[in-house]
Amino acid sequence: MPTYVALLRAINLGARRKFPKGDIVRVVESVGGQDVETHINTGNVRLRLPLRSAARVEQRLEAAFLADRGFEVPTIVLSPAELAAVAADAAAYARPGRHYVELLREAPPPDLAAAIEATSGGGREVHVSGRAVHLLVEDDVAAGAFLPPGLTRLLGVSTNRNAKVVGELAARWS
Repeated sequence: MPTYVALLRAINLGARRKFPKGDIVRVVESVGGQDVETHINTGNVRLRLPLRSAARVEQRLEAAFLADRGFEVPTIVLSPAELAAVAADAAAYARPGRHYVELLREAPPPDLAAAIEATSGGGREVHVSGRAVHLLVEDDVAAGAFLPPGLTRLLGVSTNRNAKVVGELAARWS
């Protein structure tokens, strides 16, 4: 049975989008998830599920999360090998400052990837690698120095983690 890593977007932010770890485990198990494990309270889940497609896993989990919570929980699903590759890229790109990784449902086409990387400059460095966008920001650059909203919309469904968390998840689950 395949193992997956599910990364939930925008949970436990404010009073309205609460989704405690125990409830996440319960919901994932209710749709057939086995060996379910979570890491920190930001929606990082390892599971085994007898589906062969990450897209089908995403659909099944999102439907179950909506039914249980009453709000949509966009979910990005990676294989352990994909997660390990993202973590390896993060380590290769490591620089002083902050490092965020935007994990995408789909890899951007080459022209969009080039446009995203072209936003580098002014204390930020941007790299696209498959389904991940690495954003490295110097410490003195404003915290809101993410990708321009227009480009973010073109990326589609995504979720963000810092590189340290990506490395921890890969060490645990890859």
